Amino acid sequence: MRFFIVDDDEAIRSMLSEIIEDYDLGEVIGEAENGAAIDGNLLTIKAIDILIIDLLMPIHDGIQTVRELAPTFKGRIIMLSQIEDKEMIGNAYSLGVHYYITKPINRLEVISIIQNVMEHIRLQNVICNIEKNLNVLNPEKNIHTPPSITTKRNAINTSGQYLLAELGMIGESGSKDLLDMLDFLYKHENEEPFKHEFPPLKELFTSVAMKKLGVANSDLNDIKKESKAIEQRVRRTIFQGLTHLASLGITDYANPNFEEYAPKFFDFTEIRKIMLDLQNNIKPSICNSHINIKRFVKVLYLETKKRQ
Repeated sequence: MRFFIVDDDEAIRSMLSEIIEDYDLGEVIGEAENGAAIDGNLLTIKAIDILIIDLLMPIHDGIQTVRELAPTFKGRIIMLSQIEDKEMIGNAYSLGVHYYITKPINRLEVISIIQNVMEHIRLQNVICNIEKNLNVLNPEKNIHTPPSITTKRNAINTSGQYLLAELGMIGESGSKDLLDMLDFLYKHENEEPFKHEFPPLKELFTSVAMKKLGVANSDLNDIKKESKAIEQRVRRTIFQGLTHLASLGITDYANPNFEEYAPKFFDFTEIRKIMLDLQNNIKPSICNSHINIKRFVKVLYLETKKRQ
């Protein structure tokens, strides 16, 4: 990935450059001390993927710069600031800022957010490639050839990866199990549409376990053990998503991911409980949280289909 950093504090620019280079996140192509030094053409010529920009700067602040870049810059934007004015932060999101990092800078937070942005870029590129392939299959607009089931299942998987990345879960071990569940649900719905009720969790866990172990080489006890392991991995992964959204909500209630996903995937009481723990510097515990796996998987499947 190619980065450009805009901040009036030279120490901050140096720190961010070191983090990006030390953790092999990409290459810092350029730096500037205020927004007046950059424009959309410059970032396009330098093929910048991610712009990291400070909110408050002399001459040209971050909001003004992002507003001017919006028509031409197609990369991702991460904004830095030590202020927590909800209106200003909300304005930044509305202009196309994708993530927000608070000062003083926390190395782990910077790494996590940059990796999330990079994953989104990668998934977006995959989605674009799928769309291009579908267009190749249908070169004439007046001729409609429905995409194959395999193509649709690939699109479901890609959309699922995108959503899990949005929820901060893509790096967890249970994310692969969740993607396998989406694949099973899509195949199951095409063969036998859901009439009254979503398939039971036991059926989902068993199907994923059989796929993982291979039916021919598995006995009943092995399948039961793997099903239980899948349930535990998925529970931990969903808890990570719950914690991630709660941390976003603490930083900014107007965060688009928090606003969109928190009420869909989780009970607000659980979100609020984690937020209170984080605010009081208490490490959230999965043992003290109610994880509704069936609700999460059902919402994940429905949201994935909508984004297909």
